[in-house]
This record gives sequence, C-alpha cells and structure tokens, in this order.
Amino acid sequence: MVQVTYYGQSCVEFDFDGVKVLLDPFIRGNALAESVDVGSLRPDYIFLSHGHGDHVADMYEIQKNSDATVVSIVETAAWVRRQGVPEEKVIEYNFGGILELPFGKVKMVYALHTNSTPDGQYGGFPVGYVFFIGDKKIYFAGDTGLTMEMKLLEDLALDWSLLPIGGHYTMGVTDAIKAAGFVNCKNIIGIHYNTFPPIAIDTAAAKVDFSQAGLTLHLPAVGETMVLS
Repeated sequence: MVQVTYYGQSCVEFDFDGVKVLLDPFIRGNALAESVDVGSLRPDYIFLSHGHGDHVADMYEIQKNSDATVVSIVETAAWVRRQGVPEEKVIEYNFGGILELPFGKVKMVYALHTNSTPDGQYGGFPVGYVFFIGDKKIYFAGDTGLTMEMKLLEDLALDWSLLPIGGHYTMGVTDAIKAAGFVNCKNIIGIHYNTFPPIAIDTAAAKVDFSQAGLTLHLPAVGETMVLS
C-alpha cells in the first residue's frame, strides 16, 4: 500500500509498504504545521528538492533522530554533509540518474527554480523526482515554474503528481493545470501554497478550476494521510 501524509508547504511523507520517505522537511517554521511533532518523525529516507530554508529547515534534526539517509543533487548534498550528516547517510546524484532503493526506483528530473543553501552557498540545480513503486508512478515536482521539460514525463502514465500551486515563487493554479496536461496526470496533490501571504490562494476556486479541466485536485489538511490507490 502507498500512502502520503501532508505536513504543510511542500513537506510530505510517503509510506511505501512500511518504508517511510520524507520530502522537503519544513515544519517548525510553518505556523500552519504547529500541530506536527517534528520529534516523532522517523523516516527511512529524506529527499530534498533544493536547499531553500522552507524545504530543508528540519532536515538535520529529523535525520539525527531517525538515522535516515538523505538524498539530493550533488551540491545540496555537500551542504547536508556540512550540517554533520555522516557520509554514509548521504546519497548524491544528478539529472537522469535513477536510484534503485529497497522500496523502488527514483529518477531525478528537471525543475525550473533557483537553489542556494541556508549558509549562502550554491546548491546546484533544483530538482523533482519520479518514484516508481510497484505499479505506481508518482511525480514530486518540487519548487518549479511551468516548463516544457515536463512533457518528457508524458509517456510514463503517472498515477499521481504533487505540484506547487501557490504562485509567486512557483507555478500558480493556471500553470499547474497546464503542467498536469504536460505530464498527462489527472490526480494532483497541491503543495507550496498558503504558508505565507504571497502564496495564499482561494482553495475552493482552485478545486473548481482543476475540475473544469477534467482534473482532480486534492488538498489534504496538515497531518492528513491519503491512500494513493
């Protein structure tokens, strides 16, 4: 069974048949996620889409508590090591690379954004990931604007896509609807919205807009778990 729990902003945790994979851990700085107990999170893996603070702020604490393996693009991985994460607990790779891990395969794909780490260093390129879990294919876009490279995913027959919808720093609703068409996926989970005033949206209107395009937009509450059937 594949499940996903939403922890606010772009932080989600997949449960792949008992293996827990956390993405972009930013909880303590998010007022909308104050009910989430960071100390209770025990992922097996932590994936980072890029190094901005609202995606990595809780990485070190969670890694230390869980002994998770942290995965990212090469330059962001260098920052992870500088925080004190042991070398053997860091996996770095790059665009086009596919990791074969105990829970499945993960391909690193393009994202259109910027990337620096909290200490002001170059973080490499921002990225997205495609998870191949049994017969399920799940796209986590990370922080991205609309880009033609998304069309490269069209033939994968994605089951689910996690797309930013807040605008200002990433795609907004209109471009996310186009992105869903580019990647040929009808089941969308919205991320990167409502955390700060510039990315506040009308969620009811967003659902209507997606529905009118023949798509389903899921907006789980913080702490809510969904089964990805």
